[in-house]
Amino acid sequence: MGNGIDVSRSGSVQVLRFNRPDKKNALTRDMYRTLVAALEEGDASDAIAAHVFFGLPDVFTAGNDIGDFLTFSGGAEGQADDAMRFIMALPMVKKPMLAGVAGLAVGIGTTMLFHCDLVYAAPGATFKTPFLDLGLVPEAASSLLAPRLMGPQRAFELLALGAPFSAERARDAGFVNEIVPPGQLEVKVLAAAGSLAGKPPEALAIARRLLRGDQKDIVACLSKEGLLFKERLKSPEAREAFQAFLEKRLPDFSKAKAGA
Repeated sequence: MGNGIDVSRSGSVQVLRFNRPDKKNALTRDMYRTLVAALEEGDASDAIAAHVFFGLPDVFTAGNDIGDFLTFSGGAEGQADDAMRFIMALPMVKKPMLAGVAGLAVGIGTTMLFHCDLVYAAPGATFKTPFLDLGLVPEAASSLLAPRLMGPQRAFELLALGAPFSAERARDAGFVNEIVPPGQLEVKVLAAAGSLAGKPPEALAIARRLLRGDQKDIVACLSKEGLLFKERLKSPEAREAFQAFLEKRLPDFSKAKAGA
């Protein structure tokens, strides 16, 4: 696509690849728009049976582009809307979603995995959600899905403490299915997606709906988190964190508290 998201096909599997290596696959507004459009078009197409997310060999995604966050914190309302559309789209996707994670998966790069049906990781994969370090709050219904999946203490460690989870810890926590030997990750994910694509589509769709359950609480959580997240993006703490990140220094939250 040329905007940081490559959309391709492997048989009846749609492959969405984060490909912005100069910025560690950090996600921009344009990238979010491409992802949403691809998911919607793939769901509507009889030729697509599943969606797969990949990054690059050394990074899945560094999360949202900090420059976009800083622009929103300065008052550009549209900056957060495209990210929110992607987040709101995730629980609405009708066909299976799989992910193959190698390297860093930061922020939305981790929380989006809670909406995937199968997740495979390379041995060196690292999962991290530094929301609080940026003056923000969890998103993508992770405040609901993570405690439900891994228990409140481990969820707090991931989402509030911001502790990095190795591939092994992510597997033990329940949001990674399997750690795949180096060089075999994409083959494994595409094989699993291909296996799903070969199953009776109506039966697969019904089974997936049964397993995922009622999505109303997830949508409600997404909306609640989204409002708080947008509020926090404009907070003095967030502005200080974003500016410090771009200036490659430690944030001074006492200054943010003083409104300086």
